[in-house]
Amino acid sequence: MSEEVYGSVWDALGDTEQEAANLKARSALLFEIRKAVLGWGLSQDEAAKRLKLTRPRTNDLLRGKLAKFSLDALVNIAAAARLEIEIRVKDAA
Repeated sequence: MSEEVYGSVWDALGDTEQEAANLKARSALLFEIRKAVLGWGLSQDEAAKRLKLTRPRTNDLLRGKLAKFSLDALVNIAAAARLEIEIRVKDAA
């Protein structure tokens, strides 16, 4: 039995290279948004208002429920959180 070796957990979870890339981008963005929101020290209700989200949606965000957020949604949430997004693209190794 041979073992497969992956570059990251997202490479292992994604069925395709494209899906793995999407998971990596979404997880990085969700991590940074969550970190920023927790740093505000606000209640979930106050954070939801600032992010223009419902409280349940904010709860999903803060609990790291990646499957509930598209990349597009996370970009919009990051903008509402007043975070600047930089995209770096490089050749795959």
